[in-house]
Amino acid sequence: MSEMETISEQRCHDGVQGFYRHDSESCGGPMRFAVYQPPQAAREACPVLYFLAGLTCTEETATIKAGAQRFAAELGLILVMPDTSPRHTGIDGATGDWEFGEGAGFYVDATQSTWASRFRMHSYISSELPALLKRQFPVDAERTGITGHSMGGHGALSMALRHPQQFRSVSAFAPIVAPSQVPWGQKAFSSYLGEDAAAWADYDACELVRRHTFDGTILIDQGEADGFLTTQLKPELFDQACAEGGQSLVLRRHVSYDHSYYFITSFIEDHLRHHAEALGRL
Repeated sequence: MSEMETISEQRCHDGVQGFYRHDSESCGGPMRFAVYQPPQAAREACPVLYFLAGLTCTEETATIKAGAQRFAAELGLILVMPDTSPRHTGIDGATGDWEFGEGAGFYVDATQSTWASRFRMHSYISSELPALLKRQFPVDAERTGITGHSMGGHGALSMALRHPQQFRSVSAFAPIVAPSQVPWGQKAFSSYLGEDAAAWADYDACELVRRHTFDGTILIDQGEADGFLTTQLKPELFDQACAEGGQSLVLRRHVSYDHSYYFITSFIEDHLRHHAEALGRL
């Protein structure tokens, strides 16, 4: 059990925005994450919402750009923004390609020998980090939600569908919904997981929702001017899979919005209210 190191803490909307580091067993080295504690956390345990970021991002990206703290302070939600992969791994091929490796962990537990010792982001997000947070922060672990953007949207959907007893609410911004069918996912999965299609299906939201549904409504926002819409994201595939599986889904498409955090900050309030309602804050 590793100790947590505080990198920095700042006052924010009457709460505390902090950045932290610890040695991760899952990822075989140091991992960084950010936590926002709303003012309510000074007197009571609060529901927690994870925000999983996308390709090339760090624990700072959503923390700085999404504008979520203002609404988290109002609603009494603790926000957790993990890094997207281990760093400084020294693994040949882990850097130099923005679509794969460091900064692109894809929230899977790698099984291929090159990556298996360090790239275990699924276990990190679903098990190790929640246990650490429960020890160190006033979180109500029984009321946990998860959201994310792009690669992180894929992570949020797959985490919630695989761990429905742990995550009580889920949403996503421009998620990779069918990684097994698009270039980003195929590239990452073949390297991290090998060529076994069954292993890929365990991290593919379209495949997972056909096996079992999530007890609640999934909220997805997608910009129609997103440059990755037709090649990497394909939300219509998840819409179809949810219809086939009987999953409640709200898929909202927005004219003229792209893939950037300008899109996310435009709709982040809706997402936090979606989670707050499911987690008993509204």
